[in-house]
Amino acid sequence: MRVLIVEDEEAMADALKFILEQNGYQVDVAYDGLTGEAYALTNIYDVFVLDRMLPGKEGVEIIKALRSKGIKTPAMFLTAKNSVDSRVEGLDAGADDYLIKPFSNREFISRVNALARRSSSVLHEKQWHIAGASLDVHKCVFHVDGKEIRLTKTEAQLLELLVRNKGQVLKKEIILDRIWGFDKDIELANVELYI
Repeated sequence: MRVLIVEDEEAMADALKFILEQNGYQVDVAYDGLTGEAYALTNIYDVFVLDRMLPGKEGVEIIKALRSKGIKTPAMFLTAKNSVDSRVEGLDAGADDYLIKPFSNREFISRVNALARRSSSVLHEKQWHIAGASLDVHKCVFHVDGKEIRLTKTEAQLLELLVRNKGQVLKKEIILDRIWGFDKDIELANVELYI
């Protein structure tokens, strides 16, 4: 599961990224609205977490732009703007949730999990069952024919991506973005190597 955080306060963005990664998510971070929107338009994310007040482009405008282009990825505003009018504006713009700063880490991860379950593109599963085999993505273990095969985190995420998209052809570029993200210095040949 991949989450995009759009947050201009770097310390806050890094803390959110850490929390999400500790809970098994892959995370990309954008520190301004224009970069965040560009990332979001790739449509490779399962959840968006956005601040409202961002340099370059305000969070509400980003959500409106994404929704107008048919991107339905569940989104949450994480912001200090706590008036009823601000919350209504954010939700009416297309956000699925609105969490006020400061917040509890437990509530934050619980809300992200809830949004991930709503995602129309994937199911938020810890275990996948495939023709008598099973994959536990969080433990990085694949069981087949009574054998336990330990996988690296990347191998487990790649296998999960393929299982979730069975019957579909995934381009190398999509696999690269979904598994390694934008911030990694990885070549397309790595996709072939892992496959």
